[in-house]
Amino acid sequence: MKLFKNIDIDEPTGLISKVISWMLDHGLFYISLLAFLGVIVEEGFKLPPEAISGIQLVYVLCIFSFIVTLSVRVLTTFIYGRSRKKILFSEYFLFAILIIILFFHWLVPEGQESKLIVGGIASDLAIIRFHVIILFLIEFSKRSLQFQKLDLNPALLFTGSFMLLILIGTLLLMLPKATSNGISLIDALFTSTSAVCVTGLAVLDTSKDFTHFGQVIILILIQIGGLGIMTFTSFFGFFFKRTSSIENTLFIQDFINEKRMSKIISTTLKIISVTLLIELAGSILIFITIHSKMSEPGEAVWFSVFHSISAFCNAGFSTLAQGLYQPIVRDAYLLHLIIAALIILGGIGFPVIFDVYSSFKYAFREKVGQWSGQSKYRHRGRHLTVHTKIVLVTTTVLLVLGFFMYLWSEQHNTLVGLSWPEKIAVSIFGSVTPRTAGFNTVDMSKIAVPTMLVYLILMWIGASPGSTGGGLKTTTFAVAVLNTLSVAKHRRRVELFRREITNESVRKAFSVIIMSFLVIGLSVFFVSLYNPELSIIAIAFECFSAFSTVGLSLGITGDLAFMSKVVIIITMFIGRVGTLTILIALIRKAKAHTYQYPYESVFIT
Repeated sequence: MKLFKNIDIDEPTGLISKVISWMLDHGLFYISLLAFLGVIVEEGFKLPPEAISGIQLVYVLCIFSFIVTLSVRVLTTFIYGRSRKKILFSEYFLFAILIIILFFHWLVPEGQESKLIVGGIASDLAIIRFHVIILFLIEFSKRSLQFQKLDLNPALLFTGSFMLLILIGTLLLMLPKATSNGISLIDALFTSTSAVCVTGLAVLDTSKDFTHFGQVIILILIQIGGLGIMTFTSFFGFFFKRTSSIENTLFIQDFINEKRMSKIISTTLKIISVTLLIELAGSILIFITIHSKMSEPGEAVWFSVFHSISAFCNAGFSTLAQGLYQPIVRDAYLLHLIIAALIILGGIGFPVIFDVYSSFKYAFREKVGQWSGQSKYRHRGRHLTVHTKIVLVTTTVLLVLGFFMYLWSEQHNTLVGLSWPEKIAVSIFGSVTPRTAGFNTVDMSKIAVPTMLVYLILMWIGASPGSTGGGLKTTTFAVAVLNTLSVAKHRRRVELFRREITNESVRKAFSVIIMSFLVIGLSVFFVSLYNPELSIIAIAFECFSAFSTVGLSLGITGDLAFMSKVVIIITMFIGRVGTLTILIALIRKAKAHTYQYPYESVFIT
């Protein structure tokens, strides 16, 4: 007879220990989940005082349960010999902060409205909410490494995680206090998809139609969507649990593109750490540049944090109605260049960042050893990988060509009246932003037709693999071009940097290209069917932008019909997850065959 999972009450020996173990492992999770939902309800709805008091009681119950649970864990460590790994440093730290808050409670006058007073325990309400959120995050993270037990195809789980995040985001954006005047289901779904897929297309004005709470939701969706929900859950799981099984490690391998099993955990931690470090540095630089233009320091801080995260994640969302074309920042060219740098770093890919860093560190150590005379130079063969070289070369070529094309084609349009330094700054940003970023420093409806065509190509190619950006990817485009040149030269192999590109990579490249044209073509067809009054070039621009998760628009996003919005939502989702990923998730893997058919040529001209 089973009372709880894995607990048999017919076994008298150790029953109490098993019951306590179950309560410690599961009880606090459900209580913290309930309290976390209470935070969302209290923030998202306009509630009567009685309901607020009830939710605050749940907060106190959650904190009290945490204190009791942590105390029992400490006792059972000595009584029943439980492993000390069950007690995490994060829990000790959270407990210490809570004790300090309760100690200083007696130094704070009671009766203030901003205080939570339930059962004699008073502390700042924001602090209590913070504890609840962190506690739920800790408890949830302990279970985040158990997704492999679902026995699902990693591609299917990856696709499903984005769908789940979009659904959660949609529900959160529909909360009454998330918007100024309410929002429809389709607009909430569109905005959530655009944020999770780091696209930036918006049917509503982010600065006016969404409250600060709504903007926070959008920013969280951008951050999680940019790195991938599986990367986030894996990071917190490794961080809080501090242990990982071989099964966990192998499962995460597919999501972070790390071939070396011994480096999977460290790579996951590096991805999050580098992201937060770059975004923090970007926020500081943006704040230094923009704080004098803002009326309040808090507004400048929020602007800096929001745009730093949005830029690094290549999202393109802005808290300004006209984006970076807003008069207050239109001439802030240093700000534009900082954001452009964040876009490039976010779109170049984490494998490239880590590889370049390792190579520079190796070269620096060797040079220091030579200069100091402490060690002789020994060449260890530490070179950049072919992937890194392809990404760096392709990215540089596209940025340079984009810069000169924009400077040439816009000299009689958006660049009129600007000085040469200003023209160069605008052209640099104009070359960077179609690389899946979506920010605009000019009026997009006034750009020349040649610029639109160049933008279509740049948006289609997009960012690099393993990055926060979307699109076809630079490596896919480069491999396709190299294969075309090899065919023209009658070569049987695709070679670059004294390495041979595998046939599998070439096949994948052309498969992705064909699928991208199919998805974009169908998207253009259906949007033009549901919105026949719109120009075909504006529709094509919108669909290319959606598939490549760019976010640039010629101003038609708000005019899209209901079904056109659905088409764009599907296009954004496919573009972010990837056509091959979706096909692998839906199509069952074919069995290997031992036979082989005879070869026969097909005429191709």
